[in-house]
Amino acid sequence: MSKRNSQANKAAARERLRAERERQARRDKTRRQIIVGVSVVGVLAIVGAGTWGIMQLNKPSRWEAAKDAKNVTAPKNTSGENGTTVVIGKSTAKKTLELYEDARCPVCASFEQTLGETVHKDVDAGKYKIKYIGATFIDDASNGEGSKNALSALGAALNVSPEAFLDYKYALYSAKYHPEETDDKFKDDAYLIKVADSVDALKGNKAFQKDVEDGTYDNWAMKMSAAFEKSGVKGTPTLKMDGKALTDGQSENAPMTVDQFNTAITAALKG
Repeated sequence: MSKRNSQANKAAARERLRAERERQARRDKTRRQIIVGVSVVGVLAIVGAGTWGIMQLNKPSRWEAAKDAKNVTAPKNTSGENGTTVVIGKSTAKKTLELYEDARCPVCASFEQTLGETVHKDVDAGKYKIKYIGATFIDDASNGEGSKNALSALGAALNVSPEAFLDYKYALYSAKYHPEETDDKFKDDAYLIKVADSVDALKGNKAFQKDVEDGTYDNWAMKMSAAFEKSGVKGTPTLKMDGKALTDGQSENAPMTVDQFNTAITAALKG
C-alpha cells in the first residue's frame, strides 16, 4: 500500500470517528433533554396534584356551601326571611302551635308515633295551626348529615303541598322508617325517596325526587337550622304556644301521651 493511500485511509477513519462522536453527542443531548423534560413534567404533576389536593381540602363542604349561600331557594308554602316561616293549618285557627324537631331525634320519633295523628286531626279541624322549626344539632354533635338532608327533603315535600309535608314528616318519624340516632341513614337520598314512596302525594313524584337528589333546598334547610339556633330552644321535641312551652305537667319535658298533650293544648288554647 502506498504512503498516499495509507494517509487517505487514516484520514477517512478519523472522519468516520469524528462523525460517530458527533452522532453520539447528539444522542446524549437528546436523552438528557428527554430526562429533564420528563422530570419537569413529573414535578409539575406533583405540584399540580398537591395544589389540587390543597384546593379540595380548602373547598367548603356541601353543607358549608349551603350555609354560606347568599341566594336561598325556598319551597312554596313558606314566608318570612329566607322562607323559614312554615305555618300550616286553616287561616281561621286563632292560635299557633310551634313545633321544634330534629329529624334524627329519637324522642321526636316517639312523639310523632304517639301524637302525630292527634296533631294532624287538630290541625285539620282548625283547632290551631302548626309552625314548624327544623333543627340539625344531632348532625353537629355526630359529624353527620342526616338531619340536614332530611330537612332539605322536607323542603322538597313542602314545595309539593303542606299536606305532603305533614305526611312525609310523619313517615320519616314512623317506627318503620326512623333509624337509631347513631345510624345516619337519612344522609342517603335513595332512602329518603324510599320513605317518600309511602306518601301518596310523593310516590313516584319525579319533581320531588329530583329536588332531593339535587339538594335544591339545602340552603333553605341550613337557614331553617340557623333559625332554630336563634330561637333559644335547647332540645327537641319542644312545643310552644303564645311563647310558653307545653309540658307533660310533671317536668319541663314535652307531653308524650295523648292525655298529657290534650290537657296541655286545652289549657294553652284557653290561655
